[in-house]
Amino acid sequence: MKRKVLLTGCAGFIGSNFVKKIALKKEVSEKHDFFILDALTYAGKYSHIQKEIESQPHLKFEQADIRDHVKIQQIFAREKFDSVIHFAAESHVDRSIANPNIFVETNVLGTLNLLQESIRLFEKNKHFKFLHISTDEVYGSLKLEDPAFTEETPIAPNSPYSASKASSDLLVRAFYETYKLPVLITRCSNNYGPRQADEKFIPVVIKNALLNKKIPVYGAGMNIRDWIFVDDHNEGVWSVFNKGRVGEVYNLGGQSEMKNLDLAKKILQILRKPEGLIEFVTDRKGHDFRYAMDFSKAKNNLGWSPEHSFDSALKITVDWYKNHFMVDK
Repeated sequence: MKRKVLLTGCAGFIGSNFVKKIALKKEVSEKHDFFILDALTYAGKYSHIQKEIESQPHLKFEQADIRDHVKIQQIFAREKFDSVIHFAAESHVDRSIANPNIFVETNVLGTLNLLQESIRLFEKNKHFKFLHISTDEVYGSLKLEDPAFTEETPIAPNSPYSASKASSDLLVRAFYETYKLPVLITRCSNNYGPRQADEKFIPVVIKNALLNKKIPVYGAGMNIRDWIFVDDHNEGVWSVFNKGRVGEVYNLGGQSEMKNLDLAKKILQILRKPEGLIEFVTDRKGHDFRYAMDFSKAKNNLGWSPEHSFDSALKITVDWYKNHFMVDK
C-alpha cells in the first residue's frame, strides 16, 4: 500500500525542486502519493510544479495557508496523511526585520497547526512521521576560528526569521517529548539553485549582472556562508525521512564556505561581467558573521553527503537563470 505524504510549501524554491528531483523518481512514485499544499505567496508559483501536477497521478495540489487552522483541519481529516514533510516557511531575513509578525504567524503558528492535526492522525496510525525542515541560522553566528555547527550546538537565533524557525524547532521537539509524535528535524545551510526567489543573494547577483545593474553587497562583503545545492539538500531530506532516527536533528551542509564578496565575484566571472558592478551598501541589522555546518552525523549514520561541487552547481544555477530570466521577468 502506498504511503500518503503531505508536502507543505512545495511551490516555492526548495520544495518545487524536491517535487522534480525526488517525488518523480520511479522508485519513489511507486511507493508514495504526495499531496502538495502551498499558499502561493510571492515566493511560491504554481507554474513551478504545474507540469508535474497535471501529468503525474501520484501528485495532487491544493492551495491553502498553513496559518488557516480550520482549513488545515479539514484537509487532514479528508486526506488522512501517513506523513508530513514540512517545507513551508517565510524565509527572507530582510523581510523578517521589516515585518516580524508574518514570520511568527507562518513559521510558528502555522507549524503548530500542522503538529496539532498530525497528533490526531498519529493516534490512529502509529507509523505516522513528521519531518520539519529548518535552517543553520537557528544556531546563531560563528567567529572565524569557531568550529562548525553540530546538532549539539545550542540554538541562539539573532534575527526575527531565525528566531521564528528556532521556535518552530522547539515546538516540534516538544510534540515529540510530550505527545510522542514521531518527528525529525533537518537544519541546512544556505541553499542555491533554480527557481529561487528573486530577493535572495545569488539570484540578485545574477539578474543585476545580466542587466548591468549595481549589485548590492552588505558591509564589506566579508560575511561567510556555507552553501548547499538544492538537489543535494533534498537528497538529504529524503535520506532523513527514510533512515533518520525519530526525535533526532540532522545537519545538512554543503562544505562550501565562502565570503559574500568572493561569491559575487565568482558569479561575475562566470557571466564575464566586471567586478565594478559590485556596490557596498549599509550592513544588515544584526548581520550574522559566519555559518558553517558539520554534517558528519548525516554522513556517518545515513550515508548522505553532498554530491555536487560548488563550482559545477553554481554554473548550473547561473545557466538556469540566464535561460529563464526573460521568461520570469
